[in-house]
Parts: sequence; C-alpha cells; structure tokens
Amino acid sequence: TILEAKPLDVDSAVSAKPHIPSVSASAVLGESASMPKGTPLCRGHDFSKDGNDVDSIMQSLLTTGFQATNLGKAVDQIRQMRSWRLSQVEWKEGDDPALQPLGVRNRIRARIFFAYTSNQISSGQREVIRFLVQNKMVDVLITTAGGIEEDIIKCFEPTFMGDFKLSGRELRKKGINRIGNLLVPNKNYCDFEDWVSPLIEKMHDEQDEKLEQWAKDYLEYRNDGNDESSPPTKFVWTPSKFIERLGKEINHEDSVLYWAAKNQIPVLCPALTDGSVGDMLYFHSYKRPGFVLDIGEDIRRINDLAVQSHATGMIILGGGLVKHHTCNANLMRNGADFSVYVNTGQEFDGSDSGASPDEAISWGKIRITAQPVKVCADATMVFPFIVSQTFAKDVEAWKESTKDCVCWIDDLDE
Repeated sequence: TILEAKPLDVDSAVSAKPHIPSVSASAVLGESASMPKGTPLCRGHDFSKDGNDVDSIMQSLLTTGFQATNLGKAVDQIRQMRSWRLSQVEWKEGDDPALQPLGVRNRIRARIFFAYTSNQISSGQREVIRFLVQNKMVDVLITTAGGIEEDIIKCFEPTFMGDFKLSGRELRKKGINRIGNLLVPNKNYCDFEDWVSPLIEKMHDEQDEKLEQWAKDYLEYRNDGNDESSPPTKFVWTPSKFIERLGKEINHEDSVLYWAAKNQIPVLCPALTDGSVGDMLYFHSYKRPGFVLDIGEDIRRINDLAVQSHATGMIILGGGLVKHHTCNANLMRNGADFSVYVNTGQEFDGSDSGASPDEAISWGKIRITAQPVKVCADATMVFPFIVSQTFAKDVEAWKESTKDCVCWIDDLDE
C-alpha cells in the first residue's frame, strides 16, 4: 500500500527536490534494476533501411514483440527440429552400444509429427501442406475427417470464396454450404459420394476375401498343433489404411493424400467417421453390414511411431482432436523434444484446444527440457510465412542431407 512505500535514500537525486513528495517519488521514480547483459532490444522492421522483402521482415520478428516474436521463435524451433541429429547428444555409458558410432548418430534425425484441423484443407493452406508432403518434409500426418474428405473433394470440384456475413438461410435454400468465408456447393459432396461409395463396396469385398483366407489359414494352423509358430495375421481395415487407399485411388497430384500414399507417410484420423466419410459408411451399413474400421490398430501405430523415435517434433495447426492425439502419442515417449502450436484457443475454459505448451509439459506430452512455442494466430495467416523461412528454404538440400537418415535405429540399413 502507499503507506508501506519506503522513502528514497537521502543521497537520491530525487530527494534533492523537496517539491516532490517522497512517497510519490518512491512509487513513480524509484530506481530500476539493470537488465542482464545480452538481453535483446525491442526493434522492429525499418522499411527505409531493411528493405521490403519477406526474408528481412521475417528476420525482424524476433525483436518486434508480442505474437510477432512468438512467430519468430516458431521459425527457430522448426529449424531446430529439422536440423537435430543424435550426434548432438553425447553417448554415455548405459546407452545402446549400437548408437555409439558417430556415423550412426549422424544418420538419426527427429521424427516430425504434423497435425492440422480440417479447415486448413478447406482453405488455401492445402497447397502449403501438399508441398510439405510432396517433398517428404514431415513424417506423420494427423487430421480430422474433414481434412480427409475436403482434400479428395477438391480434386473433383473447387471451393469458392464467399463472405463471413452471407445469410445461412439463403445459402441453405441454394444448396451451398459455408465454411467461414468459403463456399462449398452440395454438388461437391454428391460427387464425393458417387466416387467413394463404390470404393467402400470394393474394400468390403477385399475384407471378406482376406478374412475367408485367414479363416482357412487359421484352421490349418490349429490343426497342425504347432505352438511355436505365430498364428496367421488377421486382416482388418484401419482408418490409416482406408486413407492410404483413398490417396492411391484418387491419383491426383493436387491431393495431399495422393502424395502421402506415394511417399508412404501415414495419415492418422481417429475420427474418420465424423464427416462425409461417416455418412457414406452409415449408408453402406444398411445396404451391406459388416465393414470394419479398427481404430485399435491405428492407436498402436501412432504410439509406436512416437516411441520408436530418438527425438520428435510436433507442429500442430489448430486444436481439438488432432492436437490431443498428437500430444498423447508423444506422451508415450515422455514428451516431444520440439513443439510448435499455432491456434487461437485460450486457457481460461480448461479446454485442451486452448491449453498452453506448459500445460502439456505437466502431462509429459512435451519434455521438461524442451522450449516449445505457441503462436496465437490464424494459421492460414502465419503458417505460409513459417514455411517460407524453414521448409521452403532448402528443399533440395534437405532431401540430400536426409536421404540416408532414419528416425529409429532399427530402420537403419546395414
């Protein structure tokens, strides 16, 4: 309180001015501690001196302040996750002897988990994401049902620009769906249904054929009575297998899923049924019950990808399911080493979408030694700039430097 404010020292320059009450002088003009040596100075981009190109503007963000600084930190964090090699960590007694040779350690890099919500594919961010997948710059994709179907739908029909304020009632009468300020005619989903329904039928046929063969093999295995051999593996479709098939069947170079299938990058979507694909599966179940998608096998797949990594990085655009699913997989290895969140969620409601990286550290989803970054912004505005300063800077150099690299020692060629 003001009554507890201590008077200034007698030798203070301010005390020599009797017209200033000492209690006010103490409160307003008190001495400040000196800043630690090397503390960055706040300075933004000076267009009169620093030029007008994107690179120079982006370089100034670190010292601009607020979310500009966090954006600059996100760029640095992604650069670190991409450049990480096990050789940066000293081998110590008790570590796997197979990891001791420097040549081996130089060939082990971080596995990058890239998660995004469906609106990123609905928007023009799809082209940015496709660039990353096409050039094999990320290792695992995690998205929602809309992130799957919107990618396929755009191979048939375009999404149009609209306005946030267009009347929902009027759009409904015209059979046009609004996603923010984007417009998607119902026809687009009809075309998707016409394409995916026969494919589900075909996949159902394949499931039944493989199950019939499995039943014969299993019966033979039981009759042989050989307890030492492993029983035949039962085939089952999973969301990630289903998605890979979509990517192969669409065979369209604009598609993220096409490139994911081509480059053998797994796409995990535990809520695949929460959208148009789910509608098609619902309709199919009345026509022909029995088609199975096993999410249990996929949770094993994503968790193993995290556990079987010597370091991991997470880039998460948006919140909700994709954010938690990615973070929870990394919990299985005691947390990710590098993390970048880009979303507009806030902590006050206790939601996982708004949870900060520090909250994730408390759960073990991000390592306590990590320096994670959250950028509070619309990802469609900032992520293209992040890519321009990271992934897009060194496409060919990245391919050359990682061609002999793996993320797990067991995947290393002899």
